[in-house]
Amino acid sequence: MSSILIKDVKKAFGEVVVLSSFNAELSDGEFVTLLGPSGCGKTTMLRMLAGFEKPTEGEIYIGDREVSSTKNFVPPEQRDIGMVFQSYAVWPHMTVFENVAYPLKMKKMHKQEIKTLVEEVLETVHLSQYAQRIPSQLSGGQQQRVALARALVAKPQLLLLDEPLSNLDAKLRDSMRFEIKDIQKQLGITVVYVTHDQMEAMTMSDRVIVINKGIIQQIGPPTEIYRHPANQFVADFVGKINFLEAVSKDKILTLKKSGQQLPYEGPLEGDVVVGIRPENLRFVSIKGDFTGTLFSKFYLGDVNDCRIDLGGEQIRVIAEPSSFDTCKVGDTYQLRVEEFTVFEDSGDDSHTKILT
Repeated sequence: MSSILIKDVKKAFGEVVVLSSFNAELSDGEFVTLLGPSGCGKTTMLRMLAGFEKPTEGEIYIGDREVSSTKNFVPPEQRDIGMVFQSYAVWPHMTVFENVAYPLKMKKMHKQEIKTLVEEVLETVHLSQYAQRIPSQLSGGQQQRVALARALVAKPQLLLLDEPLSNLDAKLRDSMRFEIKDIQKQLGITVVYVTHDQMEAMTMSDRVIVINKGIIQQIGPPTEIYRHPANQFVADFVGKINFLEAVSKDKILTLKKSGQQLPYEGPLEGDVVVGIRPENLRFVSIKGDFTGTLFSKFYLGDVNDCRIDLGGEQIRVIAEPSSFDTCKVGDTYQLRVEEFTVFEDSGDDSHTKILT
């Protein structure tokens, strides 16, 4: 296992700055996800951890060892890391055993030691029975487990994963999330995982680092990222949310388009943006916070996905599936707001400070 320290790292390609002032500290055995849209710099950060790229400025430590700075650079093969890429990158002409054993052979380890280590890691990733098969005889999920086993076989300090599940179908991707997390827990290894899929980040991570345009937006556990987003970008990128423009005055939020109101105990006055997750809106039979007309409804099996017209603006409501049979399009309903977040209406949602 190993901790990671990233201090004031900047990465530029010529005049193009990909990452700015990146600072983070990861603990031994922690599973941390770099989350953000395509082009935000998350893969570049992972490549700098691996040693495939050099930072323009700043320092990177793995354990107590400085591996990257303007004065010092440790090459990838000397960093004691394992890495799994988006593509499986398994040798098609080699068996599963040979694929996994390859990095150990490159280290010129003894055959018996290689056999012991490979059998051990194949057992960990549930591939022991497929040791003599070639990749074309395996499913996509099994091939990805081969790549994972190959990255783990030398027992690295740090495991880096670059969108390893994106080539799998949805159902297999879902099961592989839990398999990777279980393996990480079993081995106690430090993991840095790159994805643009917020579901992967939420289900697998101890902490999430949300990045946009090369700048860290928020670092925290998945529950904190979801329930207390630092700005509108984080709120919008992680999960579903309604944004409503409002005016805050005398502890009341008045929606600009519909005129409906919410009580508010926060500090902000003037123009604001109210963020409400669809699952935090409830149909109620008594007087609610909002009154609206059901515009549409969609039965998704586990939820009733509704759109409600408040009068000039629509909001999304995720309701219980049983409500699909009872609610009618065109009828008026009362809604209770169970939780909401208020943001400063600064015109720059990627760097908006959270206010409540």
